[in-house]
Amino acid sequence: MPTIVHGFDWPDRVVVGTVGQPGQRSFYLQARAGSRLVSVALEKEQSALLAEKIEEILDQLMSQEGNPISVPSATPVELVDNDPLEQPVEPEFRTGALSLGWDPTTAQVVIEAYPIIEVDEADAEEFFGSDEAIEVEPPEVMLVRIPVGTARAFAKRTLEVVGAGRPICPVCGSPIDPEGHVHSQPDDL
Repeated sequence: MPTIVHGFDWPDRVVVGTVGQPGQRSFYLQARAGSRLVSVALEKEQSALLAEKIEEILDQLMSQEGNPISVPSATPVELVDNDPLEQPVEPEFRTGALSLGWDPTTAQVVIEAYPIIEVDEADAEEFFGSDEAIEVEPPEVMLVRIPVGTARAFAKRTLEVVGAGRPICPVCGSPIDPEGHVHSQPDDL
């Protein structure tokens, strides 16, 4: 069965956003082109790493002599997007793996999100008991291509969304729950 590709070559909007209260938030990567809207579920850590790696790619491109691709150092004001996710948020799948790249032919950052692939016990035994590589074709993939300004805005917003969670305890470094927080302090020696 061929892989279903939820492709967006020049989306009208691409964002990471959340549903729920801090401590119980669900993260989503959402893209829209015209009336077509696709969302996939992400983990908070995946969201943060995706934004950080996009920033790294953009910074590397910007550092090329003369900045030939015109990568902005900050988010262009016209690309700031602080709006919530578009409703309804109905994820196509939960993301298991992300791939990030650069397409020099179109000067776009390329994001690929792949679903978690369930493997039955017999397949797992065959896979782990063999030295041969087993190629598993994903049932679907989300493929988003965005220009450098949009990528910079996407990364900035994503890092802000990730950072908008529960405050961090200055003593133990764990998130503080709304109902209170108990931590153990190290014994004085």
